[in-house]
Amino acid sequence: MNKPVLFLYLLLNCSLLFGQKQVKQGGYFPPANTWQRQLPKALHLSGEALQQAVAFAQQHEVKASRDGELSQFQSFGKEPMSGLAGPVTDRGDPAGLIIYKGYIVTEWGNPAYVEIVNSVTKSFLSTVVGLAVDRGLIRSVDDTVANYMPPIEIYDPGKTGKSNIIYPFASAHNRRLTWDVMLRQTSDWEGTLWDKPDWADRPEGDIAQFKLRKRNEPGSVWKYNDVRVNALALAALNVWRRPLPQVLKDNIMHPIGASNTWRWFGYQNSWIVMDGQPVQSVSGGGHWGGGMFMNAYDMARFGLLTLHHGNWNGKQLISRQWVMQALTPTKANTGYGYMNWFLNTDKKLLPSAPEQAWVHIGNGTNMIYCDPEHDLVIVARWIDSKAMDGLVKNVLDAFGKK
Repeated sequence: MNKPVLFLYLLLNCSLLFGQKQVKQGGYFPPANTWQRQLPKALHLSGEALQQAVAFAQQHEVKASRDGELSQFQSFGKEPMSGLAGPVTDRGDPAGLIIYKGYIVTEWGNPAYVEIVNSVTKSFLSTVVGLAVDRGLIRSVDDTVANYMPPIEIYDPGKTGKSNIIYPFASAHNRRLTWDVMLRQTSDWEGTLWDKPDWADRPEGDIAQFKLRKRNEPGSVWKYNDVRVNALALAALNVWRRPLPQVLKDNIMHPIGASNTWRWFGYQNSWIVMDGQPVQSVSGGGHWGGGMFMNAYDMARFGLLTLHHGNWNGKQLISRQWVMQALTPTKANTGYGYMNWFLNTDKKLLPSAPEQAWVHIGNGTNMIYCDPEHDLVIVARWIDSKAMDGLVKNVLDAFGKK
């Protein structure tokens, strides 16, 4: 290979692997049970601009009810079979943190309050799938999930005389689905799981016709669907052969110094038999309750980990390759990578933010904004979704008003 061609080859590979502007390794990573704070002026930020950002977040609280059950009904009550299957919490005041260079420079509300994060959970789910790939439990995201799935026994000790075995990836369509299309929400997985059919989640048009429609080619159509997310969680549980909260705790949350107060729930009926023991298959969000419950500090630690492309204080907890895959736009939705990494492609999501930024988003809105260009993480809880860009703009103003 001649030198000009070799140079172009190396340049192309570097652009693919490191297309996102990287944060310099090193710097401050908060140890467990503590987090250093710095005055904005000590880090050459405008304290006044950050105060304005906090005021903006508090003034743009989401209008949904603070009652957890009522809020869930307001979001999904018009859907068929929308009843709760897992726990919910009443939410607190708007809260959040601004993390610059690893330090807390501003916070508001009660960031220590543990409450549901809704679909931010999906980013933790995709992470445990990534860990399985990193460890070789999944050979490739291009493998079909069906090849990793044994028959699943539902744990239901009161049920007799009928088989409790299910095969979530056995249909002609589902047998073709890869880990990649499940992660990108482009699978069009079909079926019913935990008494929730796939068509009941955000149905389009006439439900009778929607049930009978022809399935989309895997990878061709993006559709946000929590039944399919829960099917991925069940598949990941069977690959790990351990409860996913334990996998997450041992490999991510404990190493980054997260508190011991976060919990990851499933549904009352999402229990299976695993090696002779009942194990709960967790959910990927709070659509029907369940999912991740945590405080804003733990959310910020996870954001700081992803900001550093899976590296925490010199230790690579998630492979850089996995993070880059998570940040690769999905063909059917270029503003989405792996669940739930929302990308700022063409600055469509957040016009005021760098294109290289991304956000872990859950209903509420709950958001973890990650901005490598500014070495910045923002956690905001219970902010109106239409105000996300305004919050980011107010925070970034602090960089220009020193």
